[in-house]
This record gives sequence, structure tokens and C-alpha cells, in this order.
Amino acid sequence: MTKSELVHSDQDRLLIHNLVKLDPSAGFAEDVRKGLSSEPKCLSPKYFYDELGSRLFDAICFTPEYYLTRAENEIIERYAGEIVDSVDGHKTLLEMGSGSASKTKLIVEALLKKQEELLFIPVDISATALESSSRILLQSFPRLRIEAYAADYFDSLTELATKERGRTLALFLGSNISNFGRDEAPVFLRALRGVLRAGDALLLGADLKKDRRVLEPAYDDALGLTAAFNLNLLARVNRELDGDFDLRAFKHHAFYNEEMGRVEIYIESTHGQAVKITKLAMDIHFKEGERIHTENSYKYDLAGIAQLAAETGFTCSRTWLDSLERFSSNLLLAV
Repeated sequence: MTKSELVHSDQDRLLIHNLVKLDPSAGFAEDVRKGLSSEPKCLSPKYFYDELGSRLFDAICFTPEYYLTRAENEIIERYAGEIVDSVDGHKTLLEMGSGSASKTKLIVEALLKKQEELLFIPVDISATALESSSRILLQSFPRLRIEAYAADYFDSLTELATKERGRTLALFLGSNISNFGRDEAPVFLRALRGVLRAGDALLLGADLKKDRRVLEPAYDDALGLTAAFNLNLLARVNRELDGDFDLRAFKHHAFYNEEMGRVEIYIESTHGQAVKITKLAMDIHFKEGERIHTENSYKYDLAGIAQLAAETGFTCSRTWLDSLERFSSNLLLAV
């Protein structure tokens, strides 16, 4: 394992372990090469979140169509006390994919009403995002300590498995589970279960199956922010790899595949064209209507969540829904 790079704050309440093993730009180049050479073509959704992409996603969360963030915020604002009371004892808080930690703040606040101090362990691929969100939380909560991991999910779990913790409440919010395929989600949850002990718990946010007339606009808003977010992948290839994608010659396409239970996201070529990526020495040809697959977002029903929990060493003990019953927050107990 790569040796951790440690960053201390002046108050010694923040410790960041940087476990990122590869130069992110090198990984991006190789994944673009593989994805655009494959049939059908694809690009990984993990590359959505460069600086511009992250800002676009923040804006998407405020669009009328994108209900997911508002629905989960409603649940946590209303039930944070119940959520933390559902796990016995003095707790450590662990979050996978913490990002801005905006919803996490409500859980931290609820926990600090119940106990004198709190250790928060956020995990995110971006050390910069971790430091920024951690410092905001530390300013708000003097009795909070943070030990963060800049790493991908599986590397962080390997490291966390070697550490002793007390009773743990883990968070996986924002319906991030939706970005795992049906075969991938159990692999991730089993790995997470491997660092938890019996009696620990996971709060799992999961978007629910619903009418396509609600789902599709959430991924194709009228302002075109989701389209810009998706097409920014091509702009990123242009910026970082000296590509010559004409973004006006491609369009965003999102639809709900009811049989598969997922929203599928693509970038579609509007006509036959050729694109050059100089730094990869690639010439790529597109037919009219040819698509680049960029993301799937799987949707769940409550029975499916309970089954996923049972398959991965958990039991679903509580479920909270927003007022319109579009989104679920599920407390999975480690058994």
C-alpha cells in the first residue's frame, strides 16, 4: 500500500491520509483511450467531477426536476435524531464519498447532542474536497475531530479494516449506490460490511423506482445543466488531452430503462464525424446517432433494498421516506 501522506491542522483536530496511488491525469488518459476504443463507446462517470463538473452538479441539485437532494435533505432534517438513536452507544461516524458533507452536518449535529465528542472519518477521492469540507465542519463543531482518507472506496476500506474503532455509524448518501451495477453493489457493500462489526450500522440513501415522467426530467432538466454536466466530459478531453470534440455536434440523452430499473445516460453524435485526440494519437469516427455511454443510475424498491442488505451481511431495520415517497434512507444493521 502507498504510504499515507498526513496533513495536520493547527488545532490537531484534522488528519488526512492521502492514499491516492496514481496520477489522476494518467488514469484519465488511459480510461479515455480504452473507453473510446471499445464497442459500444463509453466514458467513466468518475471523471464527471473536475472543477467545472463539480460546480455544474452543485447547480443541478437546485433545479426543480432534480428532486433527489431535496428529498434526502428532508428526511435527514426531519429524522436525524431518530437515525442516530437507532444505533446504541457512543458512536464514530464514517462516510463513504463524503463530498461537501452538507447533509452530514445534520448527522454530526444530532450525534453531538447525544455525546461529548465525535470522531468523523470521511472518505473521498479528492484530498482538496476533504480538506475544504472538513475545515467547514471543524469551525462549526468544536467537539469534532476528523480523520479523513483521500482514496477510492476499496483502498480506503482496506486501510480502515486495520484500524480499531468503537461503535460505528457509516453513511453512504446521495443514492451513490445507484451508480453501482446490480452485480457491483453487493461487492461494495460486502467490502464495507467487512470493516464494520456486529451492531454497527449503515445509513444507505437509495432513490426509488417511479414513473419515467419524474425520473427522466431529473436527468435532463429544462435549463440544460445536466446536458452541460454530461458534455463536460468531452470538454475535459479537449482541455486535458488536446481533443477537438465539437460539443455542438453532440447531444445529451437520458432515458429510463424500466426493464433494467435504471436511468441510462449517453452522449449522442448528431451526425457522422471524426474526432482527433492529439495526446492519445487517436482518430475516432462516429456514425450519426452513435452514443457514448457515460452513466447508469439504478433505482430500487424497498423489497430490493432489503434483499441487498440480506445478501451483504446486513438487515434493514428502519426506512425513512420523504413526504412524496420518492427517496429512501435505510438503516442497515451489521449482523
